[in-house]
This record gives sequence, structure tokens and C-alpha cells, in this order.
Amino acid sequence: MREITVGAARIPYRVLGTGRPVVLVHGGSPGSQVWDGVAATLAATRTVVLPDLSGSDAAHDDGGALTVELLAEQVAAVIDDLGQGPADVVGHSMGGAVASRVAAVHPDLVTRLVLVSGWTGQGGAFLREKMSLWRDLADDANTFARYTMLIAFSRAYLEALAPPVLAGHAAAYQPAPGRLRQIDLANSLDVRDLLPQIQASTLVIGCTNDALISPQYSREITADIPDATYAEIDSGHITMAEQPAELAKLVGDFLD
Repeated sequence: MREITVGAARIPYRVLGTGRPVVLVHGGSPGSQVWDGVAATLAATRTVVLPDLSGSDAAHDDGGALTVELLAEQVAAVIDDLGQGPADVVGHSMGGAVASRVAAVHPDLVTRLVLVSGWTGQGGAFLREKMSLWRDLADDANTFARYTMLIAFSRAYLEALAPPVLAGHAAAYQPAPGRLRQIDLANSLDVRDLLPQIQASTLVIGCTNDALISPQYSREITADIPDATYAEIDSGHITMAEQPAELAKLVGDFLD
């Protein structure tokens, strides 16, 4: 585990494997461990970099409001600290907005870009209401966690789980301060004006059964980034849990 200081934050990051670097940027989640299944596959041929950004469990900062600008500078600092030149960057969910900003503002640091289950703006009234409801449930930890499970995973995935595993998912995502800071950022982020500035070759991946971020948002992102291509995975929002092998293959084939 390595750690760097970026402003008021101490950002740890893990490095797996060897080869061309790829940085996996988490969204609203406990942190980089959400990528572990995909990272293990990619690390067979690449240097996989897994930062834990502000709002994650492993990062330490002043507890202030999160911004896309703040998190993007943390990712850029990790790439600089790694010292292997520009990297490919993969962002999931809110991490897609962060990765998009890194690619647009620091084109010298990003070779290829992959955006998974992402959105880059307000998303319309439907998404705003969904996000606001999620945030409003924070006073009831049990309901907050169960609602998170229902928007994070597809029906088919959840119904195939054994009852103890399902119960674990239903209790896992608690309204810790870092989680709530991430949701607050998700409610306000908007990097749509940066998308036409992205020079990196880009793959956008939507998830067919995503109950949180409709794949329509991914299609709109594809249209806004010059020469971006689109692919879709049959899964819910946390596709790295539902379809890790398919996601790793899509990402690996594109990056190679």
C-alpha cells in the first residue's frame, strides 16, 4: 500500500501486477475494493492502480464537501506519483465523472478512458428524485442499506443469491459520513461541458438492468465524447460484482 498527500487529504493506493498502468477509479462506495475481482484479471498483464479517494473508508481528510475537481486532482496525483507516464483510466459510476475530468483537464496523463455505469450531469428530475430519496433515508440505517442494495444490483442477481448472502447485501452499505458526502456530490456533479474536450480514445459501458443509472445516460455520454464507442453489459449498477469476467474482458480488449 502506498500513500500520498493531496491538499488536506491522505490518499492510499494499491498497485498490482506489472505492465502498462491502468487506474481503476471507484464511485460512491467503501472504496477501491469494489474493483478487486476485475483488478485480479487485469493484473495478469498490466500494472493495476487502485486509489481510495476522499469519501472512501481508507482515505483521510478534513471531512469537507467533495467535488469532482478535488477527486480528479487526487487521481492525477496518483498517476504522477506512480511515475510510469500516462495511464489508462477506468471510472465507475460517480468515478466516471471524475475520470472524465482527469482526461479533459490532464490529457497528458490519460491514454485511454473507460466509463462504466456513469453519468456526467444532473440527469433530469427522475435521477435527482432518486438520489434525493436515497440521501433522505440516512436517518434510518437499515432502510438506507436495503434501498442501496435494490438500486445497486439487478433483480436477477439478487434473486439468485442464497438468503444469508442476500441478507449481507441488505445490511452492508451503511450511511457513514463518507457515503453521505459521496451522495451529496452525486446530487450536484456536472461535467458535461468537459466531454467534448476529451482527447483520449474512450469506451463507454452501460448496464442493461441498472436501476440507479439508466444505460441511456451512457449512450448520451458516448454521443458527447468525440469518437467514443459504446458497449452494454446485462447487469445491474455494480457490474464488477455481477459480471466481473465480462467487464474485465471488455475493458482489457479495449485497452489492448
